[in-house]
Amino acid sequence: MSDRSRWSNFEVKGQAVMSIVAAMSLIQSQALKILADRGITPLEKDRWYPLDRALEVYKIIQTEIGPTTVKAVGRKIPEVAEFPPNITTIEDGFRSIDIAYRLHHRGLGDVGGYHYKSLGERKGQMVCDNPYPCALDEGILEAIGERFRPKGSLWVRVEHLAGSCRKSGADSCTYNISW
Repeated sequence: MSDRSRWSNFEVKGQAVMSIVAAMSLIQSQALKILADRGITPLEKDRWYPLDRALEVYKIIQTEIGPTTVKAVGRKIPEVAEFPPNITTIEDGFRSIDIAYRLHHRGLGDVGGYHYKSLGERKGQMVCDNPYPCALDEGILEAIGERFRPKGSLWVRVEHLAGSCRKSGADSCTYNISW
């Protein structure tokens, strides 16, 4: 089954797609053209768009502009998209990613998600089995880590584990996170 047909039963909310335009503010006209060329126009926060088309947009950005831009889009998602309120810890922040993801995606079947588990004090692991590129997930994880980094932590490290990658045909990517 092709990626396009696999995700054709799902939709993504415009509010999440707006992170593309926000991250590409210096080349906003190019971002809007890429979206429009895939039928994502007009871009409205409460409108639903076909997920398979949004995924095509990410492929174009990754190929024509680069993975750093896709990562920048991921870093914007927590600023632009709706997340649960009252998050106070970094681990709650990581757990909230899946909740926010489900608020912005709908359709029949399993659209994947973000599955966080604690690995002890100051470390955890996130398994991402959603259809988005690795760079987007890395950006989201970094942004949430920075936003909820506890006092006494100088940094949050997000490390993509080797051998587990959707780019290589795996069903998921796994990230170790430490702070």
